Amino acid sequence: MPEETVIANTVTPLSAESLTAQLRHCGLADGQVVLVQLAMSKLGWVIGAAEGVIIALLDAVGPTGTIMMVSHSSNNTDPSEWRYPPVGPEWWPFVREHTPPYNPLTTPTRGIGVVPELFRTWPGVRRSSHPAFSMAAVGPHADFLTEVHDLTYDAGDQSPLGRLYELDGYVLLLGVGHSNNSSLHLAEVRADYPGKRLIPSGSSMLVDGRRTWVAYPSFEVYPDDFETVGTAFEQAHSIPIQHINTAEVRFFRQRLLVDFAAGWMQENRDLRNKEA
Repeated sequence: MPEETVIANTVTPLSAESLTAQLRHCGLADGQVVLVQLAMSKLGWVIGAAEGVIIALLDAVGPTGTIMMVSHSSNNTDPSEWRYPPVGPEWWPFVREHTPPYNPLTTPTRGIGVVPELFRTWPGVRRSSHPAFSMAAVGPHADFLTEVHDLTYDAGDQSPLGRLYELDGYVLLLGVGHSNNSSLHLAEVRADYPGKRLIPSGSSMLVDGRRTWVAYPSFEVYPDDFETVGTAFEQAHSIPIQHINTAEVRFFRQRLLVDFAAGWMQENRDLRNKEA
């Protein structure tokens, strides 16, 4: 969204201080471990832009708290999987041969916004090792959250999402709905439903110091029903929808969501007839 449009739609701009206060009103508090997923444009105009948002989030949980964000580099996946946009099969070998290897310090994020892109470079941030679906965190629990990240089950127990579950951490959806709720992927991995499968994938990685295309199986995700399961979760657990400017705010314990969603998927999902 152009900045002029954001300004025109903003009644009162946010500062880092006023955003901190509103985040605390929504439930954030000192010492919490929080996975944040957001659409900055829904907040209206923020003084300091992405930097102001990150400062506010860190202040809302204080020095004893930990903030985590997705830092996906989804262009470092097998080109045969690409849909937005797709590339022709004649390109696939060339792409695999020349994609730069994943480097947690330098590989940029893709398609997830300016806040996560700035956050991955923030002082003290730790970034996980998955070459396509990494996550980044800063705070006392950052090392624990990011130190393991399974290639195949990138959203499973041996991942930052699984570690957040272990810590009984929180999820903050700030201006986004459950279609962007990464923790539902952990529920997918845990749930047992018909049609669940692995698909071929791959990424460019450093192996013994050399750029190498590494093929690996990847768990197939299916986010089409995320909004449905998210709505059912909110109704079952009376999760309030609050607001900061035009941004809807959802804040809840991740463990509560994952347990509910895994059960819902086992009862309601059947992907046997879904087209590959």
